[in-house]
Amino acid sequence: MSNFKNVLSQARFSAEKMQKVNLFETENFFCDVYCLEPGQEQKPHAHSGADKIYFVLEGEGTIRIGAKERRVAKHDICLAAAGLEHGVKNTSAGRLILLVFMAPNPNVKNK
Repeated sequence: MSNFKNVLSQARFSAEKMQKVNLFETENFFCDVYCLEPGQEQKPHAHSGADKIYFVLEGEGTIRIGAKERRVAKHDICLAAAGLEHGVKNTSAGRLILLVFMAPNPNVKNK
C-alpha cells in the first residue's frame, strides 16, 4: 500500500449507484472517496461508535446530519458525530466528489 495518493485520480463513477473508493484503512480509521452522479445518494444511517467527516472536493449536494440538511459545495466540511443519522445526496446537475474520514474504523472488530 502506498502512503501517497492523488485523491481525484482515484474517483470512480457508476450510473447504477454511488461509488466508494477506499484510499487508506487502518485499525484506527478509514479514508474513502465517495463519487455521486446527479440524483445518487447515500441513504441516511447512523454509527453508534464512530464519527464521520465529509469534505467536498468537487461539486455540490445536500448533506443531512441529524434533523438538519444543508447545501454543501467545494471545500465545505461537515462532522457527523457518533449516533447522529447522516447521509448525502447529489442534488446538482454535475458530479459530486467527497473525501470521507471515519474513526474509529467500524470495519475492525474489537478484540
